[in-house]
Order: sequence, then structure tokens, then C-alpha cells
Amino acid sequence: MSQNSDTQVGPPDVAAMTKVQKLATLLIMLGPETASHLLKQFDESELETVTTEMAKIPYVTQQMRGAVLKEFTEVAVLAGSCTLGGLDYTKSTLEKSFGQFRASNIIARVSPVKTTPNAMAQILEMDARQVFNLLKHEQPQTIALVTSYLHSDKSSELLMLLRNEVRDQVVERIATMAATPIEVVERVVEMLNQKLAGRQPRALNQTGGVKNAAELLNSMEKETSKALLVSLEERNPELGAAIRQKMFTFEDLAHLDTAALQKVLREVEMRDLAMALKTASEKVKKALLSCISKRAAETVNEELGFMGPLRLRDIEAAQGRIIEAVRRLEAEGEVDLSSTGGGGDEVVS
Repeated sequence: MSQNSDTQVGPPDVAAMTKVQKLATLLIMLGPETASHLLKQFDESELETVTTEMAKIPYVTQQMRGAVLKEFTEVAVLAGSCTLGGLDYTKSTLEKSFGQFRASNIIARVSPVKTTPNAMAQILEMDARQVFNLLKHEQPQTIALVTSYLHSDKSSELLMLLRNEVRDQVVERIATMAATPIEVVERVVEMLNQKLAGRQPRALNQTGGVKNAAELLNSMEKETSKALLVSLEERNPELGAAIRQKMFTFEDLAHLDTAALQKVLREVEMRDLAMALKTASEKVKKALLSCISKRAAETVNEELGFMGPLRLRDIEAAQGRIIEAVRRLEAEGEVDLSSTGGGGDEVVS
């Protein structure tokens, strides 16, 4: 980040955004290909107005995404009541704009509420022990399917409750899970539904894959994660290598380019950065501090100097929050981790 970055114009305040700014934000979120199709429908005056606003937005924050998406879904609801619209039309449009998984999440929120609760939603609200009790007698494939919907913290807690041999199989199934027909998912949810007072399930999308398994292992205690990965590599070296490639540690930040690191650091509190650097290697410190302004780097170094002894778990928690920011930006397509080389078993010195 250059020294003039302190005076760079940031994105507009969410609460004060005009409709044109929201439209410009939406077009940025949709990406160049989809946005170009929409811009072709505008007349010259509208095109100039919208693209001017697009040029003024240096990046789209999480708050902006949420506000624009909320308004867009409200429009989708209204479209659902039109003669030539309806739920299927809205779903098709959202899939083209945001992809099948995200479209299903939006439709699930805006479609008419059913008289019976969503069975999977009920499972997701359970704590890890309750989910374990529900799934402990199920096949590994069923456990993997449900686990892939859980937040990484809860899914890692669930895995720790499983027997070692079952845990290994579940991680492997998550990593190799292909797209599952909705009918199959519905049957699984219906089966689990019978254990939850026979509530009616709602259509779901399958999640999983190597990336999901890597994130799951990253969120677990290091020694357990390492043992799981070694065990998996012994049984399936190719799959183990693919998962290791997708795993990301704090030390891997040194492999990101300057532009990616600047995006990450915009999402990070300076105190978290200082705490995270307490035990970091000189390589990582240099990479991160070189991506912020000189004044900000001096502030971080001063903070480091004033810090007394810190508990290792507090340092790792701060590093974890930075890694979460990296993962969030990767999911949004803002950063690319494919060239970092992974390193799930590295230890921060």
C-alpha cells in the first residue's frame, strides 16, 4: 500500500448509498461478463451515469454486498408475483447472476414460508453433540453430507466426537463429494427428518470437495489436523496432496502478492495484526508490513513493542481471524490462493 493510500477515496457509506450507487455496486458484484450484458440495455445517458459511479467505487465491502443483495432479493420477491415471472423465473435469473448454490440460499429466504420448518435448518441450529447423536449410527457418506453444511467450528467439533476410523472416512468423503442430485439429498434429509419429529425438509444443495475438507482441517487443533491428514495421505496419497495444497496457514501469507495482501489487510484490525505478528517469521512480518503505509507500519511496530507476554492461543486466535479474512476474500473472488503452495503442517516459529 503506498503512502498516499491514507488519502485514497473509499467506497460510499452504505446508509447513504443512492439507487445508482447500489446498481453500480451490483454490476461490480456480478462481474464483467454479466455486467456487460446488462449495460448493453442502457441508453447512452444511463450508461454514462452508472459507469461513472462504478469507477468511483474502489472495492465492494461486505456491508455494501449485504445491503445491495438485500434490496435485490426484495425486487426478486416482487418479480415472483408477476404474470410472466414466478419462483422458477426468479430462481433461473438468480442462478445466472450468482450461481446455483447462492441462488438457492436467496430463494430459500424470499420464497413463501412453508407451514413446516426446514429440517436441515433445524439440524444446523443444533450444537455439535446433538448433531453427533443424530448421525452417530449413519453411514460416513451421510455424516459427510450433513457435516459439509455446518460451520467449520461446529463441523470440527463434530469430527472430534467421531471414532478415528469414521472420522478419516468422513473427511475423505467430504473431499471427494461430487454434485449430489437434489432427490438424493431430499431422501437423506427426509430420513433424518423422521428422527426430528417428522418435519418436512426443503430442497438443498450439496456442498463439499477438497477445498471444504481443507478448511475443515485448518479449523481443527493442529496436532489432530496433522494426524488426520497423514492418515489420509497413507490411504489416498493423491487426495491427501490435493487437500494439503488447499490448506492455508498464517505463514502462507508471505506467498501472496502485494495486491492480495493489501485487500486482506483492509479487513484486519491493527491490534489483531500486531498480535498475529508476535510469533511470526521475519519473512511474514516483512511481507505484511510492506503492504501498509509507513505510518501504519510504525504503529504496528510500536504496538508490538508495548506488548508484554501473550498466551499462544491468543496469538493463534488473531492469526486465525486474519486467515478467515483471506478465506472470505477468496470465496468472493477477490484473492487467489492457488499459487501459495499450501502448507497445512507448517508450524509458526
